[in-house]
Amino acid sequence: MGGELKRKDLVHPELSYKVIGILFEVFNELGPGLQERYYQRAIAVRLKQINLPYAQEVRVSLDFKVVNIGVYYLDFLIENKIILEIKRGNRFLRQNIDQVVGYLKASKKKLGIIANFTNQGVKYKRILNLY
Repeated sequence: MGGELKRKDLVHPELSYKVIGILFEVFNELGPGLQERYYQRAIAVRLKQINLPYAQEVRVSLDFKVVNIGVYYLDFLIENKIILEIKRGNRFLRQNIDQVVGYLKASKKKLGIIANFTNQGVKYKRILNLY
């Protein structure tokens, strides 16, 4: 055998591993208890340092039958592939998961990552757009 085992069912596996690594780097250096915006700023600094293309506060239109009915703002869109949403708290709230699902549908992206900065560390959840 001798080769690496790679899961073929993951969406954007290499990129998502990089993003998750950045989340842990940021938490390990800053620790718990900060406001979301400081974690977001640190993530942006790290994305820039490693030359990973990203956009922040990305505006995405929500349309119904080709009529605009609203606007979403994504925390991060990384390599125009992964939506990254940053939260604070120890649990993944249903409303936050639903929010990312809505972002995925509106933007027609396949993968979102919601990251909770908790008192014990970073917890993350991969959310797929199945529609």
